[in-house]
Amino acid sequence: MSFIASKGFQYPLNPLTRQLREELYVRPYSSINFASSRNSISHTDNYHPKSVFLSSINWALVNVWYPYLRTERIAKRAEDWTFELIRREDENTEYANLGPVNGPMNLLACFIQDGPDSYSVKRHRDRMHDFMWMKDEGMLMNGTNGVQTWDTAFLIQAVVAAGEAENPKWKPMLSKALEFLDDQQIREDCREQDVCYRQRRKGAWAFSTREQGYTVSDCTSEALKSVILLQRLPGFAKLVTDDRIKDAVDTLLTMQNASSGGFSSYEPTRGSEYLEWLNAAEVFGRIMVEYDYPECTTAVVTALNLFRECQDSEYRKQEIIKAIDRAVKYIAKAQRPDGSWYGSWGICFTYAGMFALESLASVGQYHSNSPAVAKACQFFIDRQMPDGGWGESYKSCETGIYSPHEKSQVVQTCWVIIALLEAKYPDRRPIERAVRLVMGRQQKDGSWEQEAIEGVFNKSCMISYPNYKFIFPIKALGMFAKRFRSQSLS
Repeated sequence: MSFIASKGFQYPLNPLTRQLREELYVRPYSSINFASSRNSISHTDNYHPKSVFLSSINWALVNVWYPYLRTERIAKRAEDWTFELIRREDENTEYANLGPVNGPMNLLACFIQDGPDSYSVKRHRDRMHDFMWMKDEGMLMNGTNGVQTWDTAFLIQAVVAAGEAENPKWKPMLSKALEFLDDQQIREDCREQDVCYRQRRKGAWAFSTREQGYTVSDCTSEALKSVILLQRLPGFAKLVTDDRIKDAVDTLLTMQNASSGGFSSYEPTRGSEYLEWLNAAEVFGRIMVEYDYPECTTAVVTALNLFRECQDSEYRKQEIIKAIDRAVKYIAKAQRPDGSWYGSWGICFTYAGMFALESLASVGQYHSNSPAVAKACQFFIDRQMPDGGWGESYKSCETGIYSPHEKSQVVQTCWVIIALLEAKYPDRRPIERAVRLVMGRQQKDGSWEQEAIEGVFNKSCMISYPNYKFIFPIKALGMFAKRFRSQSLS
């Protein structure tokens, strides 16, 4: 964006751009004073208002720096370096870019710098189709170029947890899923990764595809768990070698935050939270640096524990033990007095609680021997709805306070079932009520209907995960059936 603004680029007016002006603005374009509208934003979108500090800097940039102090030499040097970072981002992601924000921006920067018929512009135009899709609401944009690795990993784990992985009916599907994860593991680091401010990625898995190329701690953890779980079962090929599994572990160990023991998403925290004073996004909070996330931390804990138990108990043994110990201490510290954990990537306390109890179970902490686990279970039990399910509104993400949904949700009900089963909650009755609700909402074709939204990022941007309504009921019902195999529903 800074590159485009510095270039002062304007596309010539033609019938299309005139139509766009009419469509995008609520009053005639010629009547708008853009300089006086720099800070105009709808109250409903102003989630993170600009700080006085940032507004003062902006005033100085507009009124002092640009007209009097910025020389052509300084501008040229800054533009050249910015475009070099754009080129490296394109190279490191096969022009997919991190998401549909910097993707179109990079396309426009390449259009300005390289020309409309350049190779870079053609590649970017092709990549735009990764994000756009049509629905009854019109043209929509994905938050990334997909959720392929994330959903595949969770589906594998659901089938394994349900005890169906060795069923000949599902083996072909799971073998293909394993082949996909084998193909999508990132095999090399970025060229001169320090120059382009990138985290180690060799051995990692991205959220979507290998081409997208960004390390994500919980995506790597979930994919690693899925690979280990399948490859230890008879009849599944060992596609991901031991060395590549160790590469994944090596990458995870680089992502723990030194000060807290928690794990962030894309990289460790690299700066102070005071940088949020420079957050100009307005619609998003907590985006200037990485933060500790319970979901990321808990995913890494379960992955490292599974690696030690099922793969290699000696590889970097002391470092892994220390990393797990520090992460578990962070999880304990992040728990709120009411027993909950705030979730940043799903809605919200329900989502984070599932991950937390799964990770604590992996280190031997259950309802019977851990006050923290018992408190978390009680948090869920106290919020069970009259129909036996659980439902949480996206408002929880915005306010940081648990906000019940007006109706129970199948996906969130399954998250709680999984959490209580992982915690070995001693009272079967509330779990059984929840199971009955999930079974009762299953459609004749075996599916479940799409209900309220399930995902979130940056506190105020909600995301749909359409496969969750299949993945988590399979896992929850399967875990319940395995735990109480000899007992019928009362």
